[in-house]
Amino acid sequence: MERTHLKDLRQAVGQTVKVQGWLQTLRDQKKIQFLIIRDLTGLVQVAHWKAGNAELADQISKLNVESALTVTGKVVDNPVVKLGGLEVQLETLKVENAAEIPLPIDPFAEAQASQDLRMDWRYLDLRRKENMLIFQVETTLEMAMREYWVKHNFMEMQSPKIMGSPSESGAELFEMIYFERKAYLSQSPQFYKQMAMAAGWERVFEIGPVFRADPSFTSRHMTEFTGVDMEMSWVDSHEDVMAFMEGWLQYVYQQVKDKYGAEIKEYFKRDIPIPTLPFPRISMAEAAEILKKKGYTLPPDKKGDIDPAGERLLGQYVKEKYDHEFVFLTDWPVSVRPFYHMRHPDNPGLTRSFDLITTGLEITTGAQREHRYEVLLKQAAEKGLRPEPIQFYLDFFRYGCPPHGGFGLGLARLMMVLLGLPNIRDAVYLFRGPNRLSP
Repeated sequence: MERTHLKDLRQAVGQTVKVQGWLQTLRDQKKIQFLIIRDLTGLVQVAHWKAGNAELADQISKLNVESALTVTGKVVDNPVVKLGGLEVQLETLKVENAAEIPLPIDPFAEAQASQDLRMDWRYLDLRRKENMLIFQVETTLEMAMREYWVKHNFMEMQSPKIMGSPSESGAELFEMIYFERKAYLSQSPQFYKQMAMAAGWERVFEIGPVFRADPSFTSRHMTEFTGVDMEMSWVDSHEDVMAFMEGWLQYVYQQVKDKYGAEIKEYFKRDIPIPTLPFPRISMAEAAEILKKKGYTLPPDKKGDIDPAGERLLGQYVKEKYDHEFVFLTDWPVSVRPFYHMRHPDNPGLTRSFDLITTGLEITTGAQREHRYEVLLKQAAEKGLRPEPIQFYLDFFRYGCPPHGGFGLGLARLMMVLLGLPNIRDAVYLFRGPNRLSP
């Protein structure tokens, strides 16, 4: 007999079915036993009258919640049952895997365990519907990203994650021994996206792991995360990249809302807003003035940059003035941008770059890249970089490379703002940080 998912039981009224799932609740009464079974698609009540089979009744009495079960029984209408007005009248039961007691955490308790304990027992924590929903949404979100890219003639690429030289800077690198030499875990596919531009691919994207040896313990940082990257050729400026990105995000948000909007509202109390186009744009110089008028002074170590508190204030400002959750912060100073960002021809102290801030959280960095070999050499030297370690990268620009630009986005940060999650640890399947390497 084939398995029937619980969401499909309405079509099986009057039939004997096989259902498989977890025992969420057991109500063992004097004459009857009720088992609430859960699978990926929902819940169902299974009823067993003790007088019909004393041996089976005894087996059920000894069951622990969260045991994995296979059940067969007849599906009947029962309007009294709150779970869809259906009931399965038990015929056979097989315990596939009995749960031990006590559970280290109760995934369905109203008062949840501490986050660290939930991370220790993540597979139990993920049994909660709202936690499962996060990754159902993420699946739709990634599919929508790819759909939009493919519709606009992008190709998917997969770059190496073991590198012979840093992909961003010498900071935040995980160093490793690669046979008899040093190697590094990739901080970004940036160099390889640009190699694809030099190869004439014109438009590429990648969704893959990124590693940063950042000792931060905040609610928004990880040492390993999923990066969403895109690069496109024949751009006139970073404005082309921003214009593409905002259309892409609007499409992604719409697809998620169409499929999961009702469930997101039920479980996360958030009505997904479809962003209007174009997104607001604020230059870094303007942002500094806005923050100054709000009485906020950036910390001395953030000269030319914006800290998280400043990002939150700007998010509030944009929401109040534009009724928008997104804002591009543009035209960043050379001092806080990497050597490969193109500089403004009429203001060489600024780069053609941007960050995307969403509800006060930075989720994206992007730019037009410098594609001229001699200019790259000069800008690398200004940043104190020797050409030898990155010569393989510099060579991309020696034999004809078009003007191009792109962005890198943190998938977990986008999920945080999309669903209103308070901590990035809840937005990833398994979190990696300075103090966590398991499970």
